[in-house]
Amino acid sequence: MANPTTPYRKEETRPAGINPVTERARETASAMTEKAKDMASSTAHNVGEAASSAAHRAKDVASSVSHAAGDAASNVGHKAEEATSAVGGGMRSLAGTLRESLPHEGVMGTASSAVADTLDRSGRYLQEEGLQGIGEDLTNLIRRNPIPALLVGIAVGYLIARSVRS
Repeated sequence: MANPTTPYRKEETRPAGINPVTERARETASAMTEKAKDMASSTAHNVGEAASSAAHRAKDVASSVSHAAGDAASNVGHKAEEATSAVGGGMRSLAGTLRESLPHEGVMGTASSAVADTLDRSGRYLQEEGLQGIGEDLTNLIRRNPIPALLVGIAVGYLIARSVRS
């Protein structure tokens, strides 16, 4: 038979006052807590990776949009330069037409020659310099004459405000 000094039931090895159901509940709660911690850690890691991936994708999209906008602006700039050059060519052509069709002598001849020369020079300037050259020349003019440029700006602003308000 069984040795009376050797306990054979788990209940007898527990300290007195601890219920076997309570002990089992503690062990289960402890195991569930560990699993919850593991799941929370895993979920936090997955969320971190997803956020990093989303940020990387957003950065890529922003970069492509920025690149596309830059390309569009560049194309618009090239088209504007081409249009400016075309206007310059038209002005030079008009100057040639005026020279051929208007009188060459007298007061009318002198005036038509002056207008044709001015159109020719302006057309050549537009063809050679383009919008960038005009911008640089305008910047230099404003730097050399800041007070008159400021007064002209105020006058233009006043005129625009008056025309909009009416």
